Amino acid sequence: EQRGLLEETLIIWGGEFGRQPVSQGNQGGRDHNPKGFTCWLAGGGVKGGCSYGETDELGAEAAVNRRHVRDFHATILRLMGFDHRRLTYFHGGLNQKFTGVQEATVIDEVIA
Repeated sequence: EQRGLLEETLIIWGGEFGRQPVSQGNQGGRDHNPKGFTCWLAGGGVKGGCSYGETDELGAEAAVNRRHVRDFHATILRLMGFDHRRLTYFHGGLNQKFTGVQEATVIDEVIA
């Protein structure tokens, strides 16, 4: 921050999945949770101090401002200066989008 690096550097933190809010089975661990997990962004055009979305009261699944991971990817691409609808790569005889076949939407609320 002191050197202004966060103005141009996008920091992304996230995991493969969230974790279930309760222990499962007798192993004492928590299973993967694809229905509610946290990703963290900083710098690179992200709105500082912003929180977007919420899980239900148990933390079991997204309940407020639910988004698909392809929307998260579209948002990252926008922050990097790319239009996710136009950025493609040729594979299997077709131009493929990095966000997949289904339409993705940039999460504008987290962009400064």
